Amino acid sequence: MKSSLFLEYIYIDYYSSTPKYLQLANSIVQSVREGKLTKNDTLPSINELNYNFEISRDTAEKAYKHLKSIGLLGSVPGKGYYIKNTEAEQQYKVLLIFNKLSSHKKILYDAIVNGLGDEAAIDFYIYNNDFAFFKKLLQNKNADYTHYVIVPHFMDGDGENVHEILNTIPKEKLILLDKLVSGVSGDFAAVYENFEKDIFHALELAVPQLSKYNTLKIIFPKNTYYPVEIQKGFLSFCIQYAFSYKVVHDIATEPINEGEVFINLMESDLVILIERILATPLKIGENIGVISYNETPLKKIILNGLTTISTDFEKMGAMTADIIKTSSNARFEVPFSLTLRSSL
Repeated sequence: MKSSLFLEYIYIDYYSSTPKYLQLANSIVQSVREGKLTKNDTLPSINELNYNFEISRDTAEKAYKHLKSIGLLGSVPGKGYYIKNTEAEQQYKVLLIFNKLSSHKKILYDAIVNGLGDEAAIDFYIYNNDFAFFKKLLQNKNADYTHYVIVPHFMDGDGENVHEILNTIPKEKLILLDKLVSGVSGDFAAVYENFEKDIFHALELAVPQLSKYNTLKIIFPKNTYYPVEIQKGFLSFCIQYAFSYKVVHDIATEPINEGEVFINLMESDLVILIERILATPLKIGENIGVISYNETPLKKIILNGLTTISTDFEKMGAMTADIIKTSSNARFEVPFSLTLRSSL
């Protein structure tokens, strides 16, 4: 086969969050699976790929290096690259859709990728909590994926009919991450948080530290993708343990007083909160407290350590990879924990 003919089989989606070198490699794997490429067929040169797809030489070289590492490609100095083996090690083709890419979501992504290793080709997209974009993504994806792994978080008021879209996916291929969606039928897999129960029990573990404060405030913006169950669990805890409480919608204008603990969800709100506290005489961990939602490596360092309540995103990713590799339809509730540090 002429290598120029193969250029027709390569597809790179410049809107995808999947690295271009993996998109290129996955195109070649898919062409082998479909019989478009056979043993000993030659592939385009690095220069041809660079010219035709406006990608760097490093990207093209990285794609070919990856394919050599899984045993698909061979090379001959001075002649180029060729299909060495049509039995690709990649067994799974995964469509991975996240609502956003934050520090903790990157931990989740890395755990999934590491858990699957070279056994999977992953197409990765981020819909930025936009329901219309999410819907368009799924409607336009006609590839033969073995699994659809989806984090279904949308801005408040959006996504009410998301179950209708999810129900179009074969249930043996569907894995919901982080959150269950009511109305999705069938035996689909899931690795999820129990938001209402999780925050209640995490705060219960912190009662000895919380007891030196009188008021708990949760920063919960009006327009947010965080589930309302978090707020319900917070309110239930405060009522049961007789804490004064408040749901704060805008931390930029909220009074900050001695004896209060702020529970923060959004990373942007955390910055505003810390800046405002540092502008007062109050001492974090002594007469004012801070608890941050979702553990990240940086929170071990900020202000000598921020107390966090968080699910285990690394475990969530590892469990997802196991579900894919075992073709399971199991549903797992991920452990949620309190990490006490000096901010409380």
